[in-house]
Amino acid sequence: MKLFKDMKFWKKIFRSRQDEEGDELDFEDESWERIESNRNKFNVHDWDQRKEYVQDCRDRIREASEELENLSFEYGKVTSYLKDIEEIEALPEEERKELNASAEKIQELESRRGAYLEKKNRMSDEKYHQMERMEDEAEEGLRKLSETEDYQNLIRKDMSRLDGEKHAYLYRKDELKGMIADAKGMTIICSVALIVCFVVLFTLKYALRMDIQVGFLLTTGLAALVITLLFIKYTESVKELKRVEKGINRIIMLHNRVKIRYVNNTNLLDYLYMKYKVSSAKEFLSLWEKYKVEKEERRRYREAELELDECQQELLSILKCYQVKDPAIWLHQTAAILDNKEMVEIRHGLIIRRQSLRRRMDYNREMIIEKTKGEMKELAEAYPQYAGELGWK
Repeated sequence: MKLFKDMKFWKKIFRSRQDEEGDELDFEDESWERIESNRNKFNVHDWDQRKEYVQDCRDRIREASEELENLSFEYGKVTSYLKDIEEIEALPEEERKELNASAEKIQELESRRGAYLEKKNRMSDEKYHQMERMEDEAEEGLRKLSETEDYQNLIRKDMSRLDGEKHAYLYRKDELKGMIADAKGMTIICSVALIVCFVVLFTLKYALRMDIQVGFLLTTGLAALVITLLFIKYTESVKELKRVEKGINRIIMLHNRVKIRYVNNTNLLDYLYMKYKVSSAKEFLSLWEKYKVEKEERRRYREAELELDECQQELLSILKCYQVKDPAIWLHQTAAILDNKEMVEIRHGLIIRRQSLRRRMDYNREMIIEKTKGEMKELAEAYPQYAGELGWK
């Protein structure tokens, strides 16, 4: 009942379209499609004009015949499509269920395939094939690249620590050199002060006849104490300076060894980056994870393609069994098999196309071929002496 109502609805639309098209065609018939007869506009007794007229008529008939042949072929195809629709709609319930099940499978597989093709942020084929080529060594390469980057960070930390120790030793070396220089200066000052004190004491003794024994002892003892302390400080500073210089040399040697490791590790890292065409282990890991996901999706896509091909062959076989003349076209119209409204729209479109083709066929047959032949026949009957030239003997 619902289908009947839908058909009535489409018929109303179709009639309204026909009315509109009819109005347009009336106008076109009057101004564009009408072929004017030029029989009365040339001198039939003039051989050149007569020849030109006959050639014009033959050209019109030939062109119209070719167009009619093309239109007839297309008309047959459209009619065949409509018959196919009738065959499908007339299928018994069990056969229709089988057909619908096959169409549903095709739609599902096409949906899965479309979801993959429309997916954003897919790996490019170049990156995918690059990862595919190194698939067997990717895990080992990723491990080696990560270890090399970690070792590079450790080397940098060691270099930073050694640089810090070297600067500390150099700073301490400068301090010790200053302390040694200060000790030497204090020693000279104390020596000069001791001499001055002795000169003063001896002056007091011999010039003023004073007793300088206590002062001499105090001065000598103090000078000995100060010189001893300065000597100890100087000796310890010299010893520590030697230790610091040894430490600096040791740090320089360690620094050089670390530099060699750094250069070798940097070269290895650059080589690994060039080999795997990445800029870091993190990027390589991201590509590897994307590749594994992409590989699985491509596998499912290929399986869906194979399954889709099998389902399409199954659908073709089913349609061929039910006398459908062009089953291949329904591979891309599974929605119409499953949805009656889609089928109605397709049928309506085909009907419109067929009517348009019929109208064009009638125009070429009646308005051009038959009318032109009629003109030539009338001319041959009116002028029998030229009937041979006109092809109406």
